Amino acid sequence: MTSLSITVMTLNLHEGEQPSESPNSWERRRDICVSVITSYSPTILCTQQGLRWQLDYLQQCLPGYEQFGISRKGSEDTTDEYCTIFYEKEKIVNTNLDEDSPRARRRSALLTWQHIASLPPNLPVIYCGGFNTQKESMTGRFLLGRSREHGVVGDMRDAWPNARVRKNVSLIHTYHGFKGEKQGALEFLKLIFRALCLCWDRQTQDLHIDWILFRGRPLVPALCEVINDNIDGVYPSSHFPIFAEFLLPRSVRLLETP
Repeated sequence: MTSLSITVMTLNLHEGEQPSESPNSWERRRDICVSVITSYSPTILCTQQGLRWQLDYLQQCLPGYEQFGISRKGSEDTTDEYCTIFYEKEKIVNTNLDEDSPRARRRSALLTWQHIASLPPNLPVIYCGGFNTQKESMTGRFLLGRSREHGVVGDMRDAWPNARVRKNVSLIHTYHGFKGEKQGALEFLKLIFRALCLCWDRQTQDLHIDWILFRGRPLVPALCEVINDNIDGVYPSSHFPIFAEFLLPRSVRLLETP
């Protein structure tokens, strides 16, 4: 039986307080952003913390994509950061959870999962973005079905540990603050220590804060990669993009016809 291939990428566009002369300013890294996107050509591109002018630039450079998304302040606002999906014709859920409040992250995860749980059980769902917390946190453990939140438990799976092929496994963080792979021996030792803990499980063998989760038996994660592409040390984002390829049998019926 032949399969369809759906590819997904999550990419944080955060500009922050970068001065225009900084090597990490949007003007200096927008070309590598476009290069990474066009090189991997994801079916669906989930962006977080993008400003309107950044998204307009990407749209100009990616004529084969359409986009939808709203700013933090609502559909009428064009001044704040957006959580925007560039897509061909598929549909997923994209997110950027609160950076500071664990309670807000748990609440956001619960609300999103409740929406996902309301969808037809035979509908494959991909839920990805910047979760701003690690997978062994309460948010991660809830979504991955390892703890309860308000009496319910999530049933998502993580593409990274479940992929048939994983690339750049040594990049244990996805947030790198424009430092790239120079994350230091201390963090590597932390990962070894955590691997020895009794609470360790296969779903949390990393310190990623950017995830690609999925739900639905037909979806098979064939590949997952932490992307570290750069031009002379200039990275597209302060987060490493995550790329995943899913296989979906052609025979699967996504929705019941009325």
